Parts: sequence; structure tokens; C-alpha cells
Amino acid sequence: MNKNAYKITLLLSAIKMVSFLKPILNVSLSAVEGLFWYRKKFFIIFILITLTSCNEETLPKPKAFLRLAYEAPNYQKINTSCPYTFEISNKANAIPNEQCWVNVEYPTLKASLNITYRPVENNLNELLREAEKLTYNHAIKADGISAPQLYDNFEKKTYGALSEVRGNAASPLQFHLTDSTTHFITGALYFKVQPNYDSILPAIRYIEKDIKHLMETLEWER
Repeated sequence: MNKNAYKITLLLSAIKMVSFLKPILNVSLSAVEGLFWYRKKFFIIFILITLTSCNEETLPKPKAFLRLAYEAPNYQKINTSCPYTFEISNKANAIPNEQCWVNVEYPTLKASLNITYRPVENNLNELLREAEKLTYNHAIKADGISAPQLYDNFEKKTYGALSEVRGNAASPLQFHLTDSTTHFITGALYFKVQPNYDSILPAIRYIEKDIKHLMETLEWER
């Protein structure tokens, strides 16, 4: 086979190969073009979604707080055979016992103000130390103790202090009052629920006002 005949044979073989591959190439090219079109369309949609999302500011949900509303109390004097008397809220119930200890119950708040009475028998310093010890005993599981709020009324001969224990203590408020010669009382506030200072703080502040009113209106038997 001469050189020209060889070239003609190669040319004819190439023509046959192109004729054979043409249908396959057309299908393959169409598939590739289709795939490219879908990918291009998906990319455009993705860009639009991304731009839209960037324009929308995502804000965190605000924390939910429990709104507690308490009615303003009316005060009334308790009548007992004990050597002292005071005023309590009409939202509370006073339950005295034979020792002249009084539990002031707050049913709706699940709270109780427990008041103890002891006569002074040349042991005033001892009674004051016990009252102080009561406060510090509750401070074991607390975050701290506020400075006592001192109270005195020379006309009624009532002298004492109100202390607050901050944190998850069994008793967040304690007080004591005395005439320094004959009578001595202590009081401690308790809640009949698991201590959680943040959740019961509104109730503590509400009853604290009642305790201050109790201290201001307390009178000794003459």
C-alpha cells in the first residue's frame, strides 16, 4: 500500500467513526448541557435565598417573667391573752398557742411567720445572742446576710432589728423585739416550698412590709 492509499484508508475510517459516534455525542452533550443548566439555576436560587436570609434579623426570644400582683393589705390588731399585741394583714391568719408563740400564716403565699415569746429573766444578752445565732444558722446555704435594719420606739419601749438572709435559705427574714427588761420575741419567715430566692423574692418583699408594720404596731401588756 502506497502512502496516498494509506491516507485515504485512514480518512474513510475517521468518517465511519464520526458517523458512529455522532448520535452518542449529541445525547451526551445534551445531558451535559441540561445538567449545567440545572446547576446554574440551583446556584441562582441559593444566592437569592442567602441574600434574603441576611436581610432578616433573627432576634432571640425574650425571657419570660412571672408577673406577680399583690393586693394592698388592710391591717387589724390581733386579740390574745399574751403579754403583747400587734397588727397583721387581713391576708394572713394569726394562730397563737399556750406559750404565746404565734404563727402568722399566709395561705395564698404558702408562707408562715413564726413568732416566739420568752420572758427576760436577767438573761437579755443570752436572748440577743440566740436571736443572732438564728440568723447565722440560716446563712449556711445562703449567699450573704444584709446589715440588720435597727428599730427602736422609745414611747412604746420596743427595740430590735430586722435581718435578711440572701440566697436559698430556709428563712430569708428574721427579727427580734424587746423592751430590754421583761419581754423578748423573735420571728422568722418560712416558705412551705423548696427555697428558690429569685422566685420567692416578690413574696419576701411583700411580707417584709407586713413585718415592719408588725414591729411598728407591737405593744407590750402594761
